[in-house]
Amino acid sequence: MFDRKYGKVLTVLLVIAIIAVIGIVILFVHKKIEKDKADKETSSAIEEFDRNHGIGNKETPTPEETPSTDDPGETPIIIPPTGDGSGNSGSSSSGNSDGKSYYKGFVMVGYIDIPKTGAKYPILEKVSKKSLETSVVLLYPENPKLNEAGNVVIAGHNYRNSTFFSKNKTLKEGDKIYITDESGRKLTYTVYSNFQATAEDTSFYKRDTGGVPEITLTTCVQNDSSKRTIILARAN
Repeated sequence: MFDRKYGKVLTVLLVIAIIAVIGIVILFVHKKIEKDKADKETSSAIEEFDRNHGIGNKETPTPEETPSTDDPGETPIIIPPTGDGSGNSGSSSSGNSDGKSYYKGFVMVGYIDIPKTGAKYPILEKVSKKSLETSVVLLYPENPKLNEAGNVVIAGHNYRNSTFFSKNKTLKEGDKIYITDESGRKLTYTVYSNFQATAEDTSFYKRDTGGVPEITLTTCVQNDSSKRTIILARAN
């Protein structure tokens, strides 16, 4: 009698375990499919951006050859501008009659490639809640230009699925970051600082770069939204 009851309990537990395993496998496969789909969309957008802007047929200039605009702007952008930054409907990057490229409805001004973390994403022009959920976004200064003298701040979320800037905390001095802009220029930036700051601290946004292009990457610290992981990098 006891053995039969014990056997039934074991059978129930085994069924529950099998169902749990199947559920985990289904969830894993679903996430893998979604990630592969997102990666394919991103890669397609970057490839189309390159085609639209003739990238691949131009020599990459040195930082000294880029236009000089020492003043990166007056006012840090703390509050996102009005609107979501959308300029076109659609699910991927495409050329438009205005000469701009779009990624999922947002103007795409270039893309970032960080080999150390595996991050390669379109850089969107306008910061908003929706654009930040879509890719990485220009944050500072107002109307910034990539790969030109001065500092440009690029913001990205820190998600638990390791997308966008989630692995920025692992970047160290000497690591490389590549930025490609609309003109076809691709500059190499070398990380020289990795630190944490409060969400309100923008003191390092407007800094003297000595006429050299620099970038600042900012992302939230997981489990502490009051802090940011900050990466400073300088064009070679």
